[in-house]
Amino acid sequence: MIANFTYIVLALGLLFIGAEGLVRGSSSLALRAGLSPLTVGLTIVAFGTSSPELVVSLKATLSQQGDISVGNVVGSNIFNIAIILGITALLCPIPVHRKIIKIDAPIALGLTCLLLVLLLNDSLGRLEGLLLFAGIIAYTVMNVVFANKEPVNGGNDDDAAPGISRHWILDTAFMLGGLGILIFGSRLLVDHSIILAKGFGVSEAVIGLTIVAAGTSMPELATSVVAALRKQPDIAIGNVVGSNVFNILGILGVTSLVSPLYAPGISWTDYAAMLAFTVLLIPLLYTGRILHRLEGLALIALYAGYLFLLWPE
Repeated sequence: MIANFTYIVLALGLLFIGAEGLVRGSSSLALRAGLSPLTVGLTIVAFGTSSPELVVSLKATLSQQGDISVGNVVGSNIFNIAIILGITALLCPIPVHRKIIKIDAPIALGLTCLLLVLLLNDSLGRLEGLLLFAGIIAYTVMNVVFANKEPVNGGNDDDAAPGISRHWILDTAFMLGGLGILIFGSRLLVDHSIILAKGFGVSEAVIGLTIVAAGTSMPELATSVVAALRKQPDIAIGNVVGSNVFNILGILGVTSLVSPLYAPGISWTDYAAMLAFTVLLIPLLYTGRILHRLEGLALIALYAGYLFLLWPE
């Protein structure tokens, strides 16, 4: 039992290190190729911090553990809004960019509703996966177009995004090394979380919604907290909203393309919680275009209530 806890902690650390390497390497390569720092921040950094979720969900899918794969995405989206934005707002009230309010947050809400419709039969087939994957391509192109139209403000985005390294070989080494660490860390996390939870009589669905979801969201948490402390609110909120979009379109799209997903263990209470937190996010962002400390505390309290409802299952 103690050994399983040790492996889980080790796996979480490896996921964080692997995601950091992957984001740094890919961001530097993108900047070297001429993409603006703003574009990198809106796409590669946000998607890169979701890479642990992708690797873990793929591993679970290939092991025929659909509850963990889908639960990881549902739980991560809830955790991102409730805990990551909650903690970030507690550290520093967050001004909200108009584009996030008018475009990205509504897109995240629309995709959440679409996902609930697709999961009415508790499964995602390859055709649905293709639809979701096409969506992430369209979303990325949209962000590139919008980012290139936006002026760079005072260099903040340059501070937020990783810079260019000394050589492209170093970038490639960071990318490949980060990916390898992610794959190894995901295997440790999934395998030992399942062993531990089964020892306590906890279902795979609950494991995916809580332990795995929280663990794979650590890169988003670190990125948003650092961005808040550096007074970079667009990165803090954009990272969360962009990651939630990628979780639905990219992760579930890729995993269901690899193998159709079947997740009967994820209840409609969990889907309703994901929808409720996403719906709640929009008025919170609209109120004065600032996410205040009290609102951050309310998000954390609501998440505690969700866990209270979840664990008796």
